[in-house]
Amino acid sequence: MKAKRQQEILRIIGEKAVETQDQLLAELRARGVQSTQATISRDIKELHLIKELTGRGVYQYAVSESKTSLNFAGRLRTIFKEGVTSFDMAQNIVVIKTMPGLASAIGAAIDNMEIPDMVGSLSGDDTAILIMRTNEAAADFCGELHGMLN
Repeated sequence: MKAKRQQEILRIIGEKAVETQDQLLAELRARGVQSTQATISRDIKELHLIKELTGRGVYQYAVSESKTSLNFAGRLRTIFKEGVTSFDMAQNIVVIKTMPGLASAIGAAIDNMEIPDMVGSLSGDDTAILIMRTNEAAADFCGELHGMLN
């Protein structure tokens, strides 16, 4: 329900100029999504929505440019804490071992982070392999993973 509501919020602000939470709440209700102002306020925070000045001189909700990486970083942290059993590197390759069935979720979360030094990833059932551009990039990423898990 939360994911559907948040998806609808993003759709609404992409289609219309929404200046207030009340307008957003009314749009959601018009689309059959019941909610409260407090819930909308939390959604705005979780979605990292900002108010930006338009050419008409009014402010409207928009998606923050850093929203995507922030959301995926949070999701990745949760997935890692609950599912990663170990990780290691061999030159420019990072190997992540997970609980059975979680490697593809971790691989997808990492792919969506758009890490500049990552060439690509491959995930199986309990192992994800990340190919980094350099050995140093792999070491840096392993350092970040260590920080996420501790």
